[in-house]
Amino acid sequence: MPGENLSREEARERAAILSVERYDVALDVRSAVAPDDAAGERTFRSTTVIDFRCSRPGASSFADLLAPEVISVRLNGRELDPAKVFDGTRIALDGLAGRNTLVVDARCAYSRTGEGLHRFEDPEDGEVYLYTQYEPADARRVFANFEQPDLKAPFTFQVTAPEGWTVLSNSERDGEPVPAGDGGGAVSRFLPTQPISTYITAVVAGPYHVEHDHYSRSFADRAVLDVPLSALCRKSLARHFDADEIFTVTKQGLDFFHDNFDYPYPFGKYDQAFVPEYNIGAMENPGCVTFREEYVFRGKVTRASYEGRANVILHEMAHMWFGDLVTMRWWDDLWLKESFADFMGAFAMVEATQYDAGWITFANRRKAWAYRADQLPSTHPVVADIRDLQDAKLNFDGITYSKGASVLKQLVAYVGRDAFLEAARRYFKRHAYGNTTLADLLAVLAETSGRDMAGWSRSWLETAGVNSLTPQVVYGADGRITELSVLQTAAESHPELRPHRVAVGLYRRLPAGALERYARVETDVSGPVTVVEGLAGQERPELVLVNDDDLTYCKIRFDEVSLETLRGHLGDLTDPLARALAWSAVWNLTRDGLMPARDYLGLVLRFAGSESDIGVLQSLHLQARSALTHYVAPDHREEAARSLAEGALRELRQAEPGSGHQLAWARFFANVASTAADFQLLHGLLDGSAKIDGLDVDQELRWTFLETLIAEGAADASAVAAERSRDDTASGHRHEVRCLAARPSAPVKAAAWADVVDSDRLSNALVEATIAGFAQAGQRELTAPYTEPYFAALERVWGERSIEIGMAVVRGLFPRYGGAGALSAADAWLAAHPAAAPALRRLVLECRDDLARALRAQQCDAPAGS
Repeated sequence: MPGENLSREEARERAAILSVERYDVALDVRSAVAPDDAAGERTFRSTTVIDFRCSRPGASSFADLLAPEVISVRLNGRELDPAKVFDGTRIALDGLAGRNTLVVDARCAYSRTGEGLHRFEDPEDGEVYLYTQYEPADARRVFANFEQPDLKAPFTFQVTAPEGWTVLSNSERDGEPVPAGDGGGAVSRFLPTQPISTYITAVVAGPYHVEHDHYSRSFADRAVLDVPLSALCRKSLARHFDADEIFTVTKQGLDFFHDNFDYPYPFGKYDQAFVPEYNIGAMENPGCVTFREEYVFRGKVTRASYEGRANVILHEMAHMWFGDLVTMRWWDDLWLKESFADFMGAFAMVEATQYDAGWITFANRRKAWAYRADQLPSTHPVVADIRDLQDAKLNFDGITYSKGASVLKQLVAYVGRDAFLEAARRYFKRHAYGNTTLADLLAVLAETSGRDMAGWSRSWLETAGVNSLTPQVVYGADGRITELSVLQTAAESHPELRPHRVAVGLYRRLPAGALERYARVETDVSGPVTVVEGLAGQERPELVLVNDDDLTYCKIRFDEVSLETLRGHLGDLTDPLARALAWSAVWNLTRDGLMPARDYLGLVLRFAGSESDIGVLQSLHLQARSALTHYVAPDHREEAARSLAEGALRELRQAEPGSGHQLAWARFFANVASTAADFQLLHGLLDGSAKIDGLDVDQELRWTFLETLIAEGAADASAVAAERSRDDTASGHRHEVRCLAARPSAPVKAAAWADVVDSDRLSNALVEATIAGFAQAGQRELTAPYTEPYFAALERVWGERSIEIGMAVVRGLFPRYGGAGALSAADAWLAAHPAAAPALRRLVLECRDDLARALRAQQCDAPAGS
């Protein structure tokens, strides 16, 4: 729609003349529980008053609003004709005065895509729940505003909702709800917020289950900070809700950030709402953080899941300072909040909670996301060039989050922890409630560290690509090291060689078999070759690990001796972080087509069973599935799957009963099961005729088993119906939709395709479930006919759907299993559509690159072992 995609230049021009003094927003959401209107979409009343200044009286500008109907527009007491000033996305504002008041009365639409004000009806009890999600620019779906992060203002919200509902917003409620007076319900009015950006305002409303707690902090000047805490979820999830654990992590996080930031939490209360059909992990709305409700665990999960949730809680809490208190001026500097939150979330988790092995997860899982993103053709500097809102939406990626966080981890090694945290403290105090750019952060870092940050920034923040570091060792006649060098290389497309602070570790096997470090040196690597001082004279190592302790961001490579040592003894590494780094390195070799995929799977089969870190183990399972699906040569895929299933079952039977490792191996076995005997065991575990000591086949695990049986044709729709009758919940419905779309039938695939591509009747969560069921790796022949329809539908889908749904369809239905034919089709589409939306082209180009990488890896694997 014209005007929906706000450009950076438009935002700059508007910010140059406008400043916002306050918003007063009144929402009437009683219609959320009204009967469906078959004649049109369900809407709610939205009335907004904006007081703002214009530095150039007489100038023109615009306000943002996405709404099916605008009832009235009044500017400075003058009624404007909505038909003339509202084009569906913007409200034209001409003849502005020095001080202005804009009043917009509109009917806005409830969302079913997770963008704007999302409405969800619980199939278990019929209750209706609402929540908002705006980033980067969907507040305009709920109220008229100036939708850009640098036009901050205080917000006062008023929400009229059904009687008895819990209603929350960013600030505390101003008194008790009062009767609405017309049509029933109650009116909740909230205190004005601090100056914040539109995208972090929030409303949560519905019959939520709410639990309360309290945080208190005393300061040296005897001041006391009191922060009311709440945690909430749908009523039907309350029996699974472990709010005490959530509050524990919350308090630990608040202590950590107060200890280190020297700036009291600035937003009063701290609510944490776990909401349904959420598109992302969580959102840092100040005082009213929202999370996907999958963090309320319905069944048994591993410690890694609790660690992951703790990390997300602390990531969002870090945003209260990095992002909410101090906000980037435009989305170019999105990293100023996301990279910092990703790093500080892990930092806080390791230092303040029971999850003190978080840097291992960071090295093995978060960095894998960054390495992948940084090798795509769409890679970009951490400080990105964001031309418009569609660019911004796509840059919530592995570069902005995980590479940025990795770079900050390296920065701490470079300038020192104390200088880094002192820079953060000055940054908050200097720019509180304001907007910043890269230059503002570099200024405080230069002050506190005494280092030239401009050169560091150019290398790490303003260039793209990942370097590879490889050891080169020269030995003397006595077998000892005479010289150890680190070779640094970069891709031809992004040739920047960077300064790296690294540790180089030397490892050898002890008589009992353990592979342990006996020497370590920290050094600065720069340029193509760096001689490491301090290791000359050391005995010959069996393994040289560059980037030991994971100080920098790079791909680790090995000399031949080290790689051969890992092939035989990776599992003998006793240090869990070193082991995680070794696993990460061999996975990168596999993705890069330098290690045959079946060799990688062989390492998993030999050593994953002894992996002590459950998070690393689950990452290995995910990567092994990916290797089997994408990187193993087609002629060897069946044999590799059988070997993986046999190994998974062996480890499942040997795992400690009732342990997280046992649960992880059970899930992995189900995911790779491929023979009639495998399917028989899964049936037996479902109907109780088979048992594995200590394995609790709870409802979530039942769905995992059933999906495999359905996709393989070993169970039918009646089994899905029976399972749904056991699990008549929202989660059960999503599993049902996924399983039904996974059936190996051409008519089933056609129906699933039509539901997603030709219709918009499904909610975001059900679109996701349908796509996941449709795109089964073992059903390549069934999905092959959809290559041509996929490319034919791309521009229509992108133009008609919201960006969230468009992204899901473009990524999820790309013919990733289509081989060389699909690659040619992607190339042909890209060549024929140079003027397609840049964000759409980027998505297709990324998917095309993943497919090309898979085909190269298959060529590497084809002769292996033959």
